[in-house]
Amino acid sequence: MPRFIVRFLKEILGENGRMSEVCQTTVELEAQDESDAERKAKLRFCDIHGIHDWSLHADRLKIDSADFPS
Repeated sequence: MPRFIVRFLKEILGENGRMSEVCQTTVELEAQDESDAERKAKLRFCDIHGIHDWSLHADRLKIDSADFPS
């Protein structure tokens, strides 16, 4: 089964007054496809942070394949 790395990102206002994007959490998991990886990662993120809605702590997520091409 393919592996994916899912990063949950949040935009914050820095000390210099500029917006910056920071990674809140990174999750590595096995999933059938990107859609399945997104669903599983959202559930895991909520479990890690003890919340019911991942968007309370992140603005967006980024999904990358963790498998190396052969």
